[in-house]
Amino acid sequence: MKKFLIAILLMLVTRSTSAGDDFCGIVNTTFLNGERITFKVFYSVIGLYVDAGTAYVNVGMEKLNNQPTYHIIADGYSNPTYDWIFKVRDRYESYIDTQSLKPYKFVRNIDEGGYKKKENVTFNHNGKSASTEKGQVPIPPCVQDVISAVYYARNIDYNKYKVNDKIPFSLFIDNEVYQLTIRYLGKETVKTKYGKFNAIKIKPLLIKGSIFEGGEKMNIWISDDRNHIPLRVESPITVGSVKVDMMGFNNLRYPLTSKVSTRF
Repeated sequence: MKKFLIAILLMLVTRSTSAGDDFCGIVNTTFLNGERITFKVFYSVIGLYVDAGTAYVNVGMEKLNNQPTYHIIADGYSNPTYDWIFKVRDRYESYIDTQSLKPYKFVRNIDEGGYKKKENVTFNHNGKSASTEKGQVPIPPCVQDVISAVYYARNIDYNKYKVNDKIPFSLFIDNEVYQLTIRYLGKETVKTKYGKFNAIKIKPLLIKGSIFEGGEKMNIWISDDRNHIPLRVESPITVGSVKVDMMGFNNLRYPLTSKVSTRF
Protein backbone atom coordinates (compact mmCIF):
# COMPACT_ATOMS: atom_id res chain seq x y z
CA MET A 1 0.00 0.00 0.00
CA LYS A 2 2.42 2.61 -1.32
CA LYS A 3 2.49 6.10 0.18
CA PHE A 4 0.33 4.80 3.04
CA LEU A 5 0.40 7.76 5.42
CA ILE A 6 0.53 10.58 2.91
CA ALA A 7 -2.61 9.13 1.35
CA ILE A 8 -4.40 9.25 4.70
CA LEU A 9 -3.33 12.83 5.35
CA LEU A 10 -4.30 14.04 1.89
CA MET A 11 -7.73 12.55 2.45
CA LEU A 12 -8.27 14.78 5.47
CA VAL A 13 -7.48 18.19 3.97
CA THR A 14 -10.14 20.88 3.53
CA ARG A 15 -10.67 24.63 3.92
CA SER A 16 -13.06 27.55 3.31
CA THR A 17 -15.20 28.10 0.24
CA SER A 18 -13.29 31.22 -0.78
CA ALA A 19 -9.93 31.15 -2.53
CA GLY A 20 -6.76 33.12 -1.89
CA ASP A 21 -6.30 34.99 1.37
CA ASP A 22 -9.42 33.47 2.95
CA PHE A 23 -7.18 30.56 3.93
CA CYS A 24 -5.20 32.94 6.18
CA GLY A 25 -5.81 34.28 9.64
CA ILE A 26 -7.99 31.64 11.26
CA VAL A 27 -7.55 31.30 15.04
CA ASN A 28 -7.25 27.81 16.49
CA THR A 29 -10.37 26.90 18.46
CA THR A 30 -10.49 23.13 17.86
CA PHE A 31 -7.36 21.38 19.19
CA LEU A 32 -4.95 21.55 22.11
CA ASN A 33 -1.39 20.62 22.98
CA GLY A 34 -1.45 16.93 23.94
CA GLU A 35 -4.17 15.80 21.56
CA ARG A 36 -3.61 12.30 20.14
CA ILE A 37 -5.80 10.54 17.56
CA THR A 38 -5.48 6.93 16.40
CA PHE A 39 -6.67 5.66 13.00
CA LYS A 40 -7.03 2.13 11.64
CA VAL A 41 -6.53 1.44 7.95
CA PHE A 42 -8.60 -1.33 6.34
CA TYR A 43 -7.93 -2.73 2.87
CA SER A 44 -10.23 -4.74 0.60
CA VAL A 45 -9.90 -6.47 -2.77
CA ILE A 46 -13.07 -8.58 -2.88
CA GLY A 47 -15.36 -6.67 -0.51
CA LEU A 48 -13.95 -8.05 2.76
CA TYR A 49 -11.90 -5.45 4.66
CA VAL A 50 -8.80 -6.56 6.55
CA ASP A 51 -6.85 -4.62 9.18
CA ALA A 52 -3.81 -3.41 7.19
CA GLY A 53 -2.28 -0.64 9.28
CA THR A 54 -2.42 2.01 11.99
CA ALA A 55 -1.68 5.73 12.10
CA TYR A 56 -1.13 7.98 15.11
CA VAL A 57 -1.22 11.79 15.06
CA ASN A 58 0.08 13.73 18.07
CA VAL A 59 0.08 17.45 18.89
CA GLY A 60 2.96 18.85 20.96
CA MET A 61 4.53 22.25 21.62
CA GLU A 62 8.08 23.27 20.69
CA LYS A 63 10.03 26.44 19.97
CA LEU A 64 11.47 26.83 16.47
CA ASN A 65 13.80 29.80 15.93
CA ASN A 66 12.50 31.19 19.24
CA GLN A 67 8.91 31.04 17.98
CA PRO A 68 6.31 28.89 19.75
CA THR A 69 4.91 26.24 17.42
CA TYR A 70 2.59 23.27 17.44
CA HIS A 71 4.84 20.31 16.64
CA ILE A 72 2.56 17.73 15.05
CA ILE A 73 3.86 14.22 14.37
CA ALA A 74 2.05 11.63 12.26
CA ASP A 75 3.32 8.03 12.29
CA GLY A 76 1.99 5.29 10.02
CA TYR A 77 2.70 1.56 10.16
CA SER A 78 1.53 -1.47 8.28
CA ASN A 79 0.56 -4.23 10.70
CA PRO A 80 3.02 -7.11 11.22
CA THR A 81 0.68 -9.56 9.49
CA TYR A 82 0.61 -7.24 6.45
CA ASP A 83 4.36 -6.48 6.36
CA TRP A 84 5.14 -9.43 4.11
CA ILE A 85 2.90 -7.88 1.44
CA PHE A 86 4.01 -4.26 1.80
CA LYS A 87 5.90 -3.01 4.85
CA VAL A 88 5.36 0.64 5.79
CA ARG A 89 7.12 2.74 8.43
CA ASP A 90 6.38 6.43 7.85
CA ARG A 91 6.82 9.61 9.87
CA TYR A 92 5.62 13.11 8.98
CA GLU A 93 6.22 16.23 11.08
CA SER A 94 4.99 19.80 10.83
CA TYR A 95 5.92 22.84 12.90
CA ILE A 96 2.96 25.25 12.79
CA ASP A 97 2.74 28.83 14.05
CA THR A 98 0.43 28.92 17.08
CA GLN A 99 -1.19 32.20 15.96
CA SER A 100 -1.49 32.03 12.17
CA LEU A 101 -1.42 28.20 11.82
CA LYS A 102 0.98 28.56 8.86
CA PRO A 103 3.69 25.90 8.58
CA TYR A 104 7.29 26.87 9.35
CA LYS A 105 8.85 23.47 8.71
CA PHE A 106 7.83 20.11 7.25
CA VAL A 107 9.76 16.84 7.63
CA ARG A 108 9.07 13.51 5.93
CA ASN A 109 10.94 10.26 6.64
CA ILE A 110 9.37 7.25 4.95
CA ASP A 111 10.09 3.57 4.31
CA GLU A 112 7.49 1.99 2.04
CA GLY A 113 8.15 -1.47 0.73
CA GLY A 114 11.89 -0.77 0.71
CA TYR A 115 11.50 2.64 -0.93
CA LYS A 116 13.03 5.21 1.41
CA LYS A 117 12.82 8.98 1.22
CA LYS A 118 13.69 11.91 3.48
CA GLU A 119 12.40 15.42 2.91
CA ASN A 120 12.96 18.63 4.84
CA VAL A 121 11.11 21.81 3.87
CA THR A 122 11.42 25.27 5.43
CA PHE A 123 8.71 27.82 4.60
CA ASN A 124 9.47 31.54 4.25
CA HIS A 125 6.02 33.05 3.95
CA ASN A 126 7.29 36.64 3.88
CA GLY A 127 9.69 35.74 1.07
CA LYS A 128 7.03 33.60 -0.66
CA SER A 129 9.36 30.62 -1.03
CA ALA A 130 10.00 27.14 0.33
CA SER A 131 13.52 25.81 0.82
CA THR A 132 14.06 22.15 -0.02
CA GLU A 133 16.98 19.86 -0.82
CA LYS A 134 16.41 20.76 -4.46
CA GLY A 135 16.52 24.53 -3.89
CA GLN A 136 14.01 27.36 -3.61
CA VAL A 137 10.43 26.90 -4.76
CA PRO A 138 7.96 29.85 -5.11
CA ILE A 139 4.85 29.47 -2.96
CA PRO A 140 1.50 31.31 -2.91
CA PRO A 141 0.14 33.07 0.19
CA CYS A 142 -1.03 30.76 2.97
CA VAL A 143 0.15 27.53 1.33
CA GLN A 144 0.00 24.53 3.64
CA ASP A 145 1.87 21.25 3.99
CA VAL A 146 0.01 17.94 4.27
CA ILE A 147 -0.24 17.98 8.06
CA SER A 148 -0.72 21.70 8.71
CA ALA A 149 -3.60 21.76 6.21
CA VAL A 150 -5.51 19.17 8.22
CA TYR A 151 -5.26 21.15 11.45
CA TYR A 152 -5.94 24.47 9.74
CA ALA A 153 -9.01 22.92 8.14
CA ARG A 154 -10.42 21.76 11.45
CA ASN A 155 -11.00 25.40 12.35
CA ILE A 156 -13.37 26.04 9.44
CA ASP A 157 -17.00 26.91 10.26
CA TYR A 158 -18.84 24.51 7.95
CA ASN A 159 -22.22 25.92 8.90
CA LYS A 160 -21.52 28.81 6.52
CA TYR A 161 -21.27 26.60 3.44
CA LYS A 162 -23.77 25.32 0.92
CA VAL A 163 -23.99 21.75 -0.31
CA ASN A 164 -21.83 21.19 -3.43
CA ASP A 165 -19.67 24.27 -2.85
CA LYS A 166 -16.20 23.67 -4.30
CA ILE A 167 -13.39 24.55 -1.92
CA PRO A 168 -10.00 25.58 -3.41
CA PHE A 169 -6.70 25.41 -1.51
CA SER A 170 -2.93 25.28 -2.15
CA LEU A 171 -0.83 22.32 -0.97
CA PHE A 172 2.98 21.96 -1.04
CA ILE A 173 4.29 18.40 -1.42
CA ASP A 174 7.16 16.75 -3.35
CA ASN A 175 8.71 20.14 -4.22
CA GLU A 176 5.56 21.32 -5.98
CA VAL A 177 2.49 23.42 -5.25
CA TYR A 178 -0.82 21.79 -6.11
CA GLN A 179 -4.09 23.69 -6.54
CA LEU A 180 -6.73 21.32 -5.23
CA THR A 181 -10.41 21.47 -4.37
CA ILE A 182 -12.83 19.97 -1.86
CA ARG A 183 -16.55 19.57 -2.44
CA TYR A 184 -18.74 20.14 0.64
CA LEU A 185 -21.54 17.54 0.72
CA GLY A 186 -23.49 18.56 3.80
CA LYS A 187 -24.24 16.63 7.00
CA GLU A 188 -25.28 13.06 7.71
CA THR A 189 -24.94 10.22 10.20
CA VAL A 190 -22.03 7.82 9.68
CA LYS A 191 -21.38 4.41 11.27
CA THR A 192 -17.71 3.58 11.89
CA LYS A 193 -15.79 0.85 13.72
CA TYR A 194 -15.70 3.18 16.74
CA GLY A 195 -19.37 4.13 16.79
CA LYS A 196 -22.15 6.15 15.20
CA PHE A 197 -21.68 9.90 14.67
CA ASN A 198 -23.32 13.05 13.38
CA ALA A 199 -20.84 14.10 10.71
CA ILE A 200 -19.85 16.62 8.06
CA LYS A 201 -19.19 15.02 4.67
CA ILE A 202 -16.68 16.25 2.07
CA LYS A 203 -15.22 14.95 -1.18
CA PRO A 204 -11.68 15.97 -2.25
CA LEU A 205 -10.30 16.31 -5.76
CA LEU A 206 -7.28 13.99 -5.58
CA ILE A 207 -3.87 14.15 -7.19
CA LYS A 208 -3.46 11.20 -9.53
CA GLY A 209 -0.71 8.94 -8.21
CA SER A 210 0.39 5.41 -7.51
CA ILE A 211 -2.60 4.59 -5.29
CA PHE A 212 -5.46 6.90 -6.16
CA GLU A 213 -6.95 7.80 -9.49
CA GLY A 214 -7.47 11.50 -10.09
CA GLY A 215 -10.91 12.96 -9.52
CA GLU A 216 -13.62 13.06 -6.85
CA LYS A 217 -13.87 9.41 -5.84
CA MET A 218 -13.12 9.68 -2.13
CA ASN A 219 -15.53 10.46 0.72
CA ILE A 220 -14.51 11.88 4.11
CA TRP A 221 -16.58 12.36 7.29
CA ILE A 222 -15.51 14.66 10.16
CA SER A 223 -17.20 15.09 13.53
CA ASP A 224 -20.05 17.60 13.56
CA ASP A 225 -18.99 19.17 16.84
CA ARG A 226 -16.39 21.75 17.94
CA ASN A 227 -13.48 19.29 17.58
CA HIS A 228 -13.93 18.56 13.85
CA ILE A 229 -11.85 15.38 14.06
CA PRO A 230 -11.70 12.99 11.07
CA LEU A 231 -13.99 9.98 11.61
CA ARG A 232 -13.96 7.96 8.40
CA VAL A 233 -12.42 7.96 4.91
CA GLU A 234 -13.48 5.68 2.06
CA SER A 235 -11.99 5.44 -1.42
CA PRO A 236 -11.38 3.07 -4.31
CA ILE A 237 -7.69 2.61 -5.11
CA THR A 238 -5.76 1.14 -8.02
CA VAL A 239 -6.41 -2.39 -6.77
CA GLY A 240 -9.33 -2.73 -4.36
CA SER A 241 -10.47 -0.09 -1.89
CA VAL A 242 -9.38 1.45 1.41
CA LYS A 243 -11.26 2.55 4.52
CA VAL A 244 -9.77 4.58 7.40
CA ASP A 245 -11.58 4.88 10.75
CA MET A 246 -10.84 6.94 13.83
CA MET A 247 -10.37 4.36 16.59
CA GLY A 248 -9.24 6.35 19.62
CA PHE A 249 -8.34 9.76 21.02
CA ASN A 250 -6.86 11.54 24.02
CA ASN A 251 -7.03 15.14 25.22
CA LEU A 252 -9.63 16.50 22.83
CA ARG A 253 -10.40 20.16 23.44
CA TYR A 254 -14.16 19.55 23.81
CA PRO A 255 -16.42 16.58 24.56
CA LEU A 256 -17.14 14.49 21.46
CA THR A 257 -20.80 15.50 21.34
CA SER A 258 -21.23 14.27 17.76
CA LYS A 259 -21.16 10.67 18.97
CA VAL A 260 -24.65 9.17 18.82
CA SER A 261 -23.98 5.58 19.83
CA THR A 262 -21.18 3.07 20.51
CA ARG A 263 -23.08 0.45 18.46
CA PHE A 264 -22.15 -0.07 14.82
